[in-house]
Amino acid sequence: MRIVICGAGQVGYGIAEKLAAERNDVCVIDQSPKLISLIRERLDVRGIVGHGAHPEVLAAAGIEQADMLIAVTLADEVNMIACQVAHSLFNVPTKIARVRAQSYLAPHWQDLFSRESIPIDVVISPEVEVGETVIRRLALPGAIESISVADEEVIVLAVVCGQTCRVVETPLKQLTELFPDLGAVVVGVTRRGEVIIPHGDDALEPGDIAYVVARADQVRRTLTIFGQKVDQAKRAVIVGAGNIGNYVAQGLEARGSRVRMKIIEQSQARAEEVAQSLRSSIVLTGSALDQSVLLEAEVGSADVIVTLTNDDEANVLACVMAKKLGCKRSLALINSTTYPEFAGALGIDAYIAPRAVTVSRVLRHVRRGRIRSVHTLQNGAAEVIEAEALETSPLVGRPLRQVELPPGVRIGAIYRNRTVIMPAGDTVIAPRDRIVLFARSDRVREVEQMFRVSLEFF
Repeated sequence: MRIVICGAGQVGYGIAEKLAAERNDVCVIDQSPKLISLIRERLDVRGIVGHGAHPEVLAAAGIEQADMLIAVTLADEVNMIACQVAHSLFNVPTKIARVRAQSYLAPHWQDLFSRESIPIDVVISPEVEVGETVIRRLALPGAIESISVADEEVIVLAVVCGQTCRVVETPLKQLTELFPDLGAVVVGVTRRGEVIIPHGDDALEPGDIAYVVARADQVRRTLTIFGQKVDQAKRAVIVGAGNIGNYVAQGLEARGSRVRMKIIEQSQARAEEVAQSLRSSIVLTGSALDQSVLLEAEVGSADVIVTLTNDDEANVLACVMAKKLGCKRSLALINSTTYPEFAGALGIDAYIAPRAVTVSRVLRHVRRGRIRSVHTLQNGAAEVIEAEALETSPLVGRPLRQVELPPGVRIGAIYRNRTVIMPAGDTVIAPRDRIVLFARSDRVREVEQMFRVSLEFF
């Protein structure tokens, strides 16, 4: 696939890195010579210095032969114009744009991004994507990550195996004997930084991060078995009332959540603006790095602190301080690709990487075959993929015990006619079934092939 990416920042780089590793023909445009030089040195992509919305620059990047344009510069207007130019002058089939300003995304302007107006096929709002991720995490505080797939009937959980985990050091094949009606299966494990696809004789170890695919009605029971908290957070302290923090607070109130929120915002003007738009949440003015402000927010009795400022260091340090003051759990927004390695050592329970969230959203539309959703894990080391099986798929029509999956791939659930089927050896996949898989990143191409019309791979 030939893809032109406008923007070589963190998101553009992350997308280019994934697509280049999968042998796509990628060209990246950015006005910064330094960023283009860096991306040329580190990735197998072409790089062009220039304005991403200018026709001559897009033409030099090969837009005339491109299958897709992905516009993720820091300027919404540049992204929108780049898509317009790609459509009007070069007839590019698929155009994806990052749009951050919420005023463009208001429901009453929903016709703005259409073929007749601004022709963008997929609009991605990092603030909305990250905000929804935070809301899901607050609903399941015992999981360090939760992903909804298959019409939200299947949940993929990432849980840390601690000393209270009832299945540690137990062969996974015995889970069926111990919990015969549990609609959940362990599909992946991260152990000392390495992603492992476990087999029946393997056992979880303390400190492992287990990725578990569960039916939605079995999520809380699954978390209990893994020794994790199952109740929704009741008291939360949110640091940062920017676009994401405000979205989370507004979203929780609009959905009738029982979470009692206190929001800390450093800017008095912004704090007053957000306070007027909220019904029950309390907004405090001050720095979350000031212990007296944290004490005023009663962080010591909170179930969770969520730090959502644009400053990684402030987010991390505020979480550390809150935990020292007695806060039960912490969730930090971390933009840097290096900080997540140290998050656990600092006592941070979970983090959200905006780049990973945005890259996951883009990959859903880049993947070949009947791929319905993609979610990257462990900084791109693995993916959760939901795909539709065609009649020509090698998965269809045979018991799973006879299907040779690529190494590094495991099926977690099958969704058929609004019913979730947990996989077993005698399970037979039917055409149009939606399959939830866990795959190491080096096996994604093979997964794509399994869900394509052509069987050229096999």
